[in-house]
Amino acid sequence: MVNQVVLVGRLVYDPELRKLESGRKVTTITLALQRSFKSAESGTYETDFIRCTLWSGIAENTVAHCRKGSTVGVKARLAQRFYKLEEDRTFTYPEVVAEKISFISPKHREDTSSDA
Repeated sequence: MVNQVVLVGRLVYDPELRKLESGRKVTTITLALQRSFKSAESGTYETDFIRCTLWSGIAENTVAHCRKGSTVGVKARLAQRFYKLEEDRTFTYPEVVAEKISFISPKHREDTSSDA
């Protein structure tokens, strides 16, 4: 059985590292992925926005090397998440959990220092 997702897109936001109470580090990125076909209705290429969860070293490296606009490749797996609602109802959703990330074209921080 195979549970593998491969995505290549641009970061929509600067990634921010968070440290959980357990000590684990995590970041969530959102990738903009342009579809490879034009919409029949608008005649334009539409864009999907996919959120991915990155843990530990992958999260730290992504925060250190990428910014909004960076192009990255993500090899991931889908995990089914459950969220308990009121009255014993449950909401489920798929989560994209990164296993490997490739920095295709990192966008470096702007150097705002001056030589005055």
